[in-house]
Amino acid sequence: MLSDLIDSLSLTHPVTYVGVFLLASLLMLWRLEAMLDQGLEGTALGTLVTPYCSGLGNLLFVFIIVQRGGKAEEVLTNCLVNNVTNLTLVLGLPAVIWGLQVMPGSRKPSGKSGGKKAGKAGSAAMGAQINRLSLLLTLGAGVFFSGTTWLMAQNHRLSRTDGLVLIGLFLFWQSFQVYDVLKHNVSRRISFGLGFYVDAVVVLLSAWALYESIDWLVAWISAQKGGFISAEHLGWLSGWLMVMPNALLAFYWGWKRRADVVYTSQVGDGHVSIPLSLGLYALLMPAAVPAVFAHGLELLVGAGVVHMFCLLAFGGLPRWIGAGLVAAYGWFVWDGVLS
Repeated sequence: MLSDLIDSLSLTHPVTYVGVFLLASLLMLWRLEAMLDQGLEGTALGTLVTPYCSGLGNLLFVFIIVQRGGKAEEVLTNCLVNNVTNLTLVLGLPAVIWGLQVMPGSRKPSGKSGGKKAGKAGSAAMGAQINRLSLLLTLGAGVFFSGTTWLMAQNHRLSRTDGLVLIGLFLFWQSFQVYDVLKHNVSRRISFGLGFYVDAVVVLLSAWALYESIDWLVAWISAQKGGFISAEHLGWLSGWLMVMPNALLAFYWGWKRRADVVYTSQVGDGHVSIPLSLGLYALLMPAAVPAVFAHGLELLVGAGVVHMFCLLAFGGLPRWIGAGLVAAYGWFVWDGVLS
């Protein structure tokens, strides 16, 4: 086991396991990006494959809490913190710093070079339009999932029936993504080569390292009784931990001025946490819903609608709206932790 190896090296410390978690997450996402050249087109990678791996920590957290007999509130808070952070803070800050413009600016080519550049400009505009439509569809699904969960939580409880409905919605949504991948590969006569399966093995090994690191960190935090880093805030701390790989990706691609990748790396993640992670937990252990849960879901729905409006009206996320999302996240943390 990985934990035994770390113990033998006398490196047993929370920082070590946080480092293992981040390295495993980034390795997984790096090899997923390599799959772009091995049979997966960009939209499918962002909406079908990457969310499973960026959201894998949340799924593993569900099974670890069930295995340890932990509180249901921690799973609900974990999923909520992860999703709200992605759609507000992690998208808002890059927008404030660099701007997130998915659609290219409209410039009319002039002079002799205008005709030569027209073809490239038209191709780039078409690609950006497809990216925007894909993002709008993904955001719309996220708003629908969050709104459905909010309605189910009105009786302050998620039952096994609610869990089955949430899982069913997730599977129905994913069936469209699978169809899109298969259609793309058939139309272009693409097949998965040996490298694809090698990368799949690397992804599985990374998943094992994720499980080991999360399991150790959950046990360590649960044993802490005083201060902020303690069992009392396990849901919040684990949610922030699982956002870190996504945040690193967002800031890297924001610096590279790839707004489409920044968006894709964040919006698809929520489809694994909500509804799949919540649905699985409600199916295994029906749970009472904490008070902050409804507020967080309302913020999720609102943030999703704001992003959809910005993509339609501005072709991206303006800096001033990004600053508003960061402020909304500050309210969410104050309402959930500080108040």
